[in-house]
Formats: sequence, structure tokens, C-alpha cells
Amino acid sequence: MKRLMFILALVPYWGSAATLDEVPMQGGMLMPMIEYRADVGRLHVMMPAGTAQLTPLLVSHPGDQFDPADPWFDNLDPSAQGYAFSRRYGFVMGMMSDPLPSGTEMWIRKLAGPDELEFYRYGGNPPKAWEPIFGTAGSPAARFWNGMMFHPGVSAPPGEEGYTATFEVYLVETDSGAELADSGTGPIVLEFTNVPDGRPALEMHLLPAVSWPAEADGWVVEYATEPHAAEWTAMTNTPTLVEGRPTLLVEELPDEIYLRMRRAP
Repeated sequence: MKRLMFILALVPYWGSAATLDEVPMQGGMLMPMIEYRADVGRLHVMMPAGTAQLTPLLVSHPGDQFDPADPWFDNLDPSAQGYAFSRRYGFVMGMMSDPLPSGTEMWIRKLAGPDELEFYRYGGNPPKAWEPIFGTAGSPAARFWNGMMFHPGVSAPPGEEGYTATFEVYLVETDSGAELADSGTGPIVLEFTNVPDGRPALEMHLLPAVSWPAEADGWVVEYATEPHAAEWTAMTNTPTLVEGRPTLLVEELPDEIYLRMRRAP
């Protein structure tokens, strides 16, 4: 029986492609600024103006890809999940902050947010880390923060739905780990818009055949026998309209293949 596997991230062709060795910021920094105020005995936050935009690599860097050896490849690369992402939001300590009380340290905690909005520790030690944090993949919702500038990576499936995640920064006793009551910033709301990547969707039929939306002009169907093949072969037979959708027969292809669409050069 023929097995057809669709590469859901469709790789377009716009000029020469590059292999990126780091995760782009996807825009300018948005930095909630944290300060400790000794007169009231708690942390305070000053929020920046603006909203982060989650953008797929297919849109921000057309034709580019990540190195399969990099830990974020499966999450972000267009040939894998192809998630939209941003590193614009970050936490930073304000210059006017009072010293923290003796024997205390800061922690950041995610209070609320949808599961599909994923958070990762990026870079640092070890280099090129892409470690799930803030509840992603079952990780703890809270983590220690040393006050240095901290930009987590954030990803979500591409689309038009916006996202909101709520955090707080609070104090704990260094020795016992006990939280200091009423020491936190209160809710820190991070807002994200999202960007669709414009990929036409392939649909499988029983013939076997595949089809795609009629309005998706200027794309070609390609196949390979493995998902990360270095070379893909374009299907050259002429599609037939079936119920208004361009349709190709794939009977002459290998029994197990991967299919994707690529924008025609």
C-alpha cells in the first residue's frame, strides 16, 4: 500500500537559501523592566509599549533554514514543525532598582497562557540551548532569575490567532526557597500577534492522488523518500481539475514518499 507523508511546512524558492546558525529576534526588543522598591518592600514592573509578532521563518527569511543539528530545528524549521516565533520579549533589571533584601533572590513565574504558546530558554550555557521552560513540555512554571537580561524564545503554530501569557516576578528566601508574601510585581501581560505562512495545503485522495486549492498558483509538488532529503524531485505531469482543485496522480512514485510544495522559481 502506498504511503504518502506530507511535509506540512512547505519550502518556497526565492533566491539563494542560507542556513541560519541562530534564532532571529524577529524585531526590536520589548523589555519589561523590573525594579525592587525598598520603601514598599516589593518588586515593580514598567511595561514597554508594543506587541510581539510571532512570525514563521518561511515569512521572515524566505528560503532559509536552520541546521538540523541545532536544538530548535524540529520546532522552528520550515521542513519540520515550522512554528511562528519571536524573541522580542525579555526581562531586564532597572537601573534605579534598590538592592534586594539580604538572603533573597528573584524568580519568574508563568501564571496563565495557552498550551500551544511555548516558551524556551535560548542560548546561554550550554550554548545553543532550546530548553522548554514556563510549563512547556511539562517543565516547571517558575524559574530562578539572576537579574541579567533574559530573552526566552516563544513559538506557536502559524495562524491569525493572537495569544496572551501572564507572568510575575517575585522574591523567595535563598536558603529555604519560601516565597516572600506580597513581594511580587503583580501580573505582567505579554501579548502576541501571529502570522500565517501562506502555505497551500495538500490533500490526499484514494486514487492515490493529491490536490491543492485552485487559487494557489505558482507552486510545484515535489517528492523525496525521506523528510530532510538534500534533493527533491518535481512532479512534471500536468494536473487535472477534480471538483475545481488541481490534482496529480502519484501512482508511478515509490511506495513510501514525502510530498511538499515549493514556490516555482
